Amino acid sequence: MRIGRHTTTTVRNITMNTFDSPFTAASTALEVVRGVDLTGRTAVVTGAASGIGIETARALAHAGADVTIAVRDVDAGHRVAGDITRSSGGAVVQVRPLDLADLSAVDRFTGEWSGPLHLLVNNAGIMMTPELRTPLGWELQFATNHLGHAALAIGLHGALAAAGGARIVSLSSSGHGMSDIVYEDLFFRQRPYDAGHAYGQSKTANALFAVGATRRWAADGITANAVMPGGIWTNLQRHWDPSVLAATKAQVAAAGMSAKTPEQGAATSVFAAASPLLDGVGGLYLEDCHEAEVVPAIIDGVSGVRPYAVDPENADRLWDVTLDLLGGARRSVS
Repeated sequence: MRIGRHTTTTVRNITMNTFDSPFTAASTALEVVRGVDLTGRTAVVTGAASGIGIETARALAHAGADVTIAVRDVDAGHRVAGDITRSSGGAVVQVRPLDLADLSAVDRFTGEWSGPLHLLVNNAGIMMTPELRTPLGWELQFATNHLGHAALAIGLHGALAAAGGARIVSLSSSGHGMSDIVYEDLFFRQRPYDAGHAYGQSKTANALFAVGATRRWAADGITANAVMPGGIWTNLQRHWDPSVLAATKAQVAAAGMSAKTPEQGAATSVFAAASPLLDGVGGLYLEDCHEAEVVPAIIDGVSGVRPYAVDPENADRLWDVTLDLLGGARRSVS
């Protein structure tokens, strides 16, 4: 089992222009899976009770996958599952409870999983929250967006390896440009809390997780890619100050830009999960169903990936810190 640190098998990040995607920013998730057969494959999509998670789960189910929606709000999950079953003509969609901010809940989910897992879409996330902490004292955005998903993937490693050719999709964001990982103060115990920096740090971690997981698990047939969904107005922005949200929407409109629909926002996640073009390809940061350009600053606020978010050494450091945090948390309650 290759959960570990620097002694594991590693692979180099794939270079630019290694595949020619026919899809664009306007493509939808259902368009991406047109002609793709996922019959017999299992998929877990976290946070699939709202936003692009719904459309990600829908597209995978339409393509024939047996989809499990992993959500905090089980009732909402069942409503979504019923809708997907109806729209797909009878696809199998299951609902299981999962609170990513609760390590015991993550361990319960992974401990109860049986059989191989072909697709893990780490879609759930929170954004720009007020200063909140888990019972372990972890800042909530980093705990939910990164640590919970990392624990989930590590706990499901055996199921992913058993699938042969499994894929992990790690939802990042252009928000990663707001902050690299501040290892000296991950949880804002020494510096003033900044919601944007906390979110940015967690999204950098999501991108680095894809690099780190691929470096360690490619030999097990597991690859991981990070995804920037694009600009979409969903429930994710519920913690924004209303005046800031209104001003941002006005600014986007004035610039002649348009937000993606949830169906379009889910397209890159589904591309990473299901496209034959990405067979055996991992460690990338994708946007608009293409590999993003590495840039010194995020272009137009949404395009490109910062070097620190795809840096292998940074990914290795984060991996070690993550294992230490998860291990320490489990020892503290044992």
